[in-house]
Amino acid sequence: MSDTLSPIDTAKFVAAKKAVEFVEDGMKLGLGTGSTAAWMVRCLGELVRDEGLNIVGVPTSSRTAELARQQGIKVISLDEAKWLDLTIDGTDEFDGDLNLIKGGGGALLQEKIVATASDQMIVISDVSKQVEMLGAFPLPVEVIPFGWQTTKALIEETLVSMDVLGQHSTLRMNGDAAYVTDEGNHIVDLHLQRIGNARQLTLVLNQIPGVVENGLFIDICDKVIIGHGDGRVTTRDILSGEESEDQIEFAESENIFADLE
Repeated sequence: MSDTLSPIDTAKFVAAKKAVEFVEDGMKLGLGTGSTAAWMVRCLGELVRDEGLNIVGVPTSSRTAELARQQGIKVISLDEAKWLDLTIDGTDEFDGDLNLIKGGGGALLQEKIVATASDQMIVISDVSKQVEMLGAFPLPVEVIPFGWQTTKALIEETLVSMDVLGQHSTLRMNGDAAYVTDEGNHIVDLHLQRIGNARQLTLVLNQIPGVVENGLFIDICDKVIIGHGDGRVTTRDILSGEESEDQIEFAESENIFADLE
């Protein structure tokens, strides 16, 4: 087991390592965005380079596209792929029904489009992301720049009638300027603390003019793979209701760590 990777990085890595075991030759894959998904892309790159795995990837952000190309993974657009066999992505929170909050990295729109254009979605995570009820992590809402302050006010007005604990929202910033997504939009983060009815909230938010999409992923995830700092992974399948546990062994001499030195 690793002596230099932190427990959290070990957890992310072993979850990613387990997830790529579900990838088969010839698949069209959705490639997620974020620190855990980056481990997955590196694991896939190793399989492509060392074992000749034949796959194509549809990235969910420009950052993921760049990393995938660096790892030797062929990158195509979703329009070229048309439909995907599998998407593997991280999450900011997940509950017992495998509903998610995503978008902490700012790629929620492309992530949701890619995930819903896939036969299956596998989420990779560390145990800290598991919650009894969604909402502790701020819920990202992607909005168009035109009239964003009005959209933000409408969102806050709508939250008054929702089953949430908090109603405060903030515009996501990048330094002194508003954060801009790959699609040229802004993100408003909702500090809700607790979401009592996520299914209702996602439908209502998307009815507000100016809202492009929100970071609630309801009934999209099929499996979650939870990594632990000691190298264990827990795989939970929402369809079968089954849960299994494995131990992932690795050495830091593996190629995947070369670009981290």
